Amino acid sequence: MEEYKVTVATGTSEYSGTNNYIYVTLVGENGQSERTILDNPGLDFCRGAVDEYKVCSPAPLGPLLLVRLEKQRYWVEDNWFCRYVTVEPPGGGIALTFPCYRWLIGDVKVEIREGTAKRLCDDTSLQLLAHRKAELQERQTIYRWTAWASGIPKCIDAKTEADLHQDVRFDSEKRSDFEGSLHYAILELSLKKLAIRFGKSWDDLEDFKRCFWKLKSPIAEYCMEHWKEDWFFGYQCLNGSNPRMIQRCKELPGNFPVSGDMVQGSLAPRTTLDKELKAGNIYLIDYAIMDGVPTNVIRGKPQYIAAPLCLLYEHPDQGLIPIAIQLGQTPGLDTPIFLPNDPPLAWLLAKIWVRHSEFQVFQLLSHLLRTHLLVEVFCVATLRQLPAVHPVYKLLAPHLRYTLEINCRGRTQLVSADGIFKRVVSTGGEGLLVLSQREYKVLTYRSLQPCWDFQQRGATTLKDYFYREHSLMLWDAIHSFVSGMISVYYQCDSDVVEDPELQTWIKDIAEEGFVDVPTFGLSNELKNKAELVTLLSVAIFTSTAQHAATNNGQFDWCAWVPNTPCTMRHPTPTDKDAVTMEMIMDSLPDVSQTCLEMAITWHLGRPQPDAVPLGQYPEQYFTEPQAQEVIDRFRKELKDIEEHILSQNQGLELPYLFLLPSRIENSITI
Repeated sequence: MEEYKVTVATGTSEYSGTNNYIYVTLVGENGQSERTILDNPGLDFCRGAVDEYKVCSPAPLGPLLLVRLEKQRYWVEDNWFCRYVTVEPPGGGIALTFPCYRWLIGDVKVEIREGTAKRLCDDTSLQLLAHRKAELQERQTIYRWTAWASGIPKCIDAKTEADLHQDVRFDSEKRSDFEGSLHYAILELSLKKLAIRFGKSWDDLEDFKRCFWKLKSPIAEYCMEHWKEDWFFGYQCLNGSNPRMIQRCKELPGNFPVSGDMVQGSLAPRTTLDKELKAGNIYLIDYAIMDGVPTNVIRGKPQYIAAPLCLLYEHPDQGLIPIAIQLGQTPGLDTPIFLPNDPPLAWLLAKIWVRHSEFQVFQLLSHLLRTHLLVEVFCVATLRQLPAVHPVYKLLAPHLRYTLEINCRGRTQLVSADGIFKRVVSTGGEGLLVLSQREYKVLTYRSLQPCWDFQQRGATTLKDYFYREHSLMLWDAIHSFVSGMISVYYQCDSDVVEDPELQTWIKDIAEEGFVDVPTFGLSNELKNKAELVTLLSVAIFTSTAQHAATNNGQFDWCAWVPNTPCTMRHPTPTDKDAVTMEMIMDSLPDVSQTCLEMAITWHLGRPQPDAVPLGQYPEQYFTEPQAQEVIDRFRKELKDIEEHILSQNQGLELPYLFLLPSRIENSITI
């Protein structure tokens, strides 16, 4: 009789343990062990437990292929989360690890493979090939594509998060925290509304301080003090929640008739607008995508949007500053060009309108579409087309954690017909979909790669562009990490070309997930290792660093609502001399809208208590030493980046820490 030592690890989150019956069978090349009930004296399979058992076989099993786990109900159904199983062969040989990281729900049988990553061509056993095929067939019935709306990336077929499989749901602690923090934020701000009197409009900008208590941050308070200053406006174009819009202006657009005389007072001495254009010191932010987007109606009152053009100048002493703003795409008497030497309230209101457009673009396009929805495509395709033993599945899985559930919640709670955006955002309702469809039409794969993005925008030399500097460092680290991992399993280009699972995966991404996007530029086949490494780097960078850059600062920049208002309740000004404080206050969000904007941006932007930082892998999908070495190098590089960013920020009055590796989550979870 051969005796194997089996260790079974139960999940560490709440309700991971079970009191149901658990059986194990070891499957080897030469046969199977006895079907063994795992039952030690006392309690087995408690939360976080690592339990040891003996499993017998009448004859040597040969090389182990699979571990079969079975769960059967005892009195009541009690789901179980298994982290991994290890098996030590008779005579004390090297123990093999079988990663699981799955829920066993109901009376169920699952078979898990040893942790060494294997491509299809690495499997010769008919039993393992059949297991591989069966796993994908099962997953394809569970994870299906659907179109939430036309003209945007496809998503998971689930009406609400409750329709998702337990394996991709939040842990119970995450669910409780998510729902609890939302209720807390809304309750606190409901109290503020009562304290201030519900729906009452403001009389003066100082009135906003009446709801600016408890939910605060150092940057939000700094913002409150400096939001009117031109340098701070320019700083946010570089390092705020939407740092991807600014582009070098080589010649002025035909629909933005700014003359040299208009802006001469904003330029350094002894220079002209023409000279600065040629020198590459003039920049533009163009919100043409907002033009004509349908506007929301909130509590029976129409809301308003604008499609501004904003010209900025990199001043040698003052930094990046705005020098001209036009609040529409068609110039004319009713669309004046606002300038810094205009009446102060007129210039302030023009900047508020630009920042209002910024809220729409950053929330719906830079954040929702270009991170959440984009990564969901990778998530669904990976679950449908790559078995758990595939090296690319193992590489991507930690970076896709919780993304399906947070996106389902976003579709039902934030951007649905009766969601929060409909209640407080000027593009809520039909507008947000029109805006997303417009962006999706012009979305390009290249723009998701930082090096190409900065070059294309002509933004490679802007000073104090911390987002650019940190993004490029992180991109290089992620690209190097992915390249190292892929080289462990793919020796040459033909290995990639001849991997049928990988080719089916990219086909699913390009033809299903990113369907009907004319200019995207992603091929439906992978022709070499370099293409695979770039694609995986895009997926990981987008789900980590890019999401952190647009998500983590939203409360900082939006909590002082006049700085980044979610809606505007009055049309754009047509006469610069007619702008009054009353007009500004009538335009900005009312008390109710202000409180809800603060609540939601705090809820969505706050650090998550169960966050897994970039490069940390508590679920050890890879067991090979070569892969572990690559992961260790990645962590070392991230540590160096962390030290560089901290050193760079020492003594800065306004630090930029959104891309500090320890503050970047490993996946989109919020």
